[in-house]
Amino acid sequence: MAEAPAYRQPRYAFGKWAALGLSVLLASCQMVPKGKPGPVAPPPPVEAPADDGLPRDQARHRVALLVPLSGSNGAVGQSIANAATMALIDTGNKSVRMTTYDTGAGAAGAAARALADGNRLFLGPLLSEDAAAVAPAARKAGVPVISFSNDAAVAGDGVFVMGFSPAQSIDRVVRYARGKGIHRFAALVPAGVYGRNASTAMIRSVEGAGGTLVAMKSYTRNAKAIEKSVAELGRNQGYEGVLIADTARLAVSAVPLIRKSSSPQARILGTELWAAEPAALNAAALGGSWFASVSDARYRQLAGAYRRQFGKSPFRLASLGYDSMLLVVSIARDWRVGDRFPADRLRDEDGFVGVDGAFRFGASGVAQRALEVNEASPAGVKTVSPAPANFQGKD
Repeated sequence: MAEAPAYRQPRYAFGKWAALGLSVLLASCQMVPKGKPGPVAPPPPVEAPADDGLPRDQARHRVALLVPLSGSNGAVGQSIANAATMALIDTGNKSVRMTTYDTGAGAAGAAARALADGNRLFLGPLLSEDAAAVAPAARKAGVPVISFSNDAAVAGDGVFVMGFSPAQSIDRVVRYARGKGIHRFAALVPAGVYGRNASTAMIRSVEGAGGTLVAMKSYTRNAKAIEKSVAELGRNQGYEGVLIADTARLAVSAVPLIRKSSSPQARILGTELWAAEPAALNAAALGGSWFASVSDARYRQLAGAYRRQFGKSPFRLASLGYDSMLLVVSIARDWRVGDRFPADRLRDEDGFVGVDGAFRFGASGVAQRALEVNEASPAGVKTVSPAPANFQGKD
């Protein structure tokens, strides 16, 4: 992640996870975390090797979870770690040993300790700069990295990106809007890495959908800068749809300015970031807005189980911890202890299904996700275009 505000499980892999016969499969075939009420589950082990520096359980697969447990993102990292632990408990898996390493004081150091402890797979890190920092050592050791970042730039050569991609959510909502008759688009994007990625994605998506991008403005996150950018956006060219590539809360403040601009009737479009702020989506200003994201249906079940288990709500990104561990459990059936992790299994073209719906890793190493389009309103968010159930018929 690192590129956007930190925000934000399960079923089975197509044709694979169903065979696991997991106890968390309900009669409806939706995998739901148990999270039974009772004593709070212990946290996952954190760097607990034996005296010789290696875990004693030689009969289990060693998987390292690299997340911040300290610093500004410590709560997010702990939430991911808790969810990953829930996945291990819910599946009843006995073949995987997950050890959590704190990247808060330095990702490269955490990765070095994880490699010294004999781990064969890295889940995480969370931030894109941390993924870049651990990649060289992991690559040299033949250890794949499944990062929770959403920055496609760090993917490739043994690094997989599992985070929610702004490019995919932008493309989904733009194509939906285009199908509803919107032809002329504009965009407001924040300064920084996320904004630059969103700008590139918007240009490509509008062009690919056969629309026209008439204006795009960047801004820093302060009231005056946003007001100035909105005033200049499409000043001499009307637009029918405008993407606000930022949080829902910022969109709430920007929309009234758009309504006073040269295109007051423009449809407001959002990105995957909006899904992390459900309360903001009930604001009257966002009524009728469209945004694309992974479905929250199974996540809400995870969040309920998490609250029962830990006494508080998870961060939205906790689902990545749960789903990544389900992925490991699935592949572990055919992974001989002591061997390298079979990274080629991650590229199953049929993909997998987790709490966040269907996903698969493409040739670039970035997780391709099945996204839905939602419409915000004071009465609540409703789905106007459901996410595909799988990747059948897709390239």
